[in-house]
Amino acid sequence: MKNNKYFITISVITIYFFFVLVLVSCCYGANIKAFITDEEGKPVEDAVVTATPVSVTIKDLKKPSDVVIDQVDKEFIAFVTPVQVGTTVTFPNDDKIRHHVYSFSSAKQFEIPLYPPGVDANNKVLFDKPGVVVVGCNIHDWMKAYIYVVETPYFAKSDSKGKMIINNVPEGKYDVAVWHPAMGPKSQGQTLNVSVANGNDDDVKFTVHLTQQWHSRRGPTLEGGGGLYR
Repeated sequence: MKNNKYFITISVITIYFFFVLVLVSCCYGANIKAFITDEEGKPVEDAVVTATPVSVTIKDLKKPSDVVIDQVDKEFIAFVTPVQVGTTVTFPNDDKIRHHVYSFSSAKQFEIPLYPPGVDANNKVLFDKPGVVVVGCNIHDWMKAYIYVVETPYFAKSDSKGKMIINNVPEGKYDVAVWHPAMGPKSQGQTLNVSVANGNDDDVKFTVHLTQQWHSRRGPTLEGGGGLYR
């Protein structure tokens, strides 16, 4: 009798964990792993890969988390920031000088007038339209950052090795595309059709043509012997 009870208990537990695994599998989907190189085979950092659903309806979409783009040593941190439509971005000033942040991009025009270090409470900007937003500082011309606003919640940015992972992509078909601020016309519109199956990660690779970018010369600093620059 005891053996029968033991057998029944084990069976119930086994069935329970089976259904849990099935449920998790259905909700989880898989990961899309991407590798980005230039035409010489070198890894490309700061590329953004997006997976836009073709046969999947995004359900229970949560409000995107707020994002921070800092200002340190007269540079924006980070250089490229991908966000989903509806994301609020804060621009704190962790320098010892004032900054004046702005953008004239059609996807989002905004201005945060000259403000001192440590002030960020009122510097929240809502990005409510997809597109590329170029951010600058009106005081320090060399400061530049890119905010890539996308509609899909499935995206990631490449690291210094040109690699990235888009986690927890639900099962279905997706248009997978790549973007980089220096990407030339030859690479525009690259899209791969990817079918995601539960539990099976997908590997994709993009080769992009990068154009040479013009950068304003950084102003002199006290350490460089040129005198203090703002």
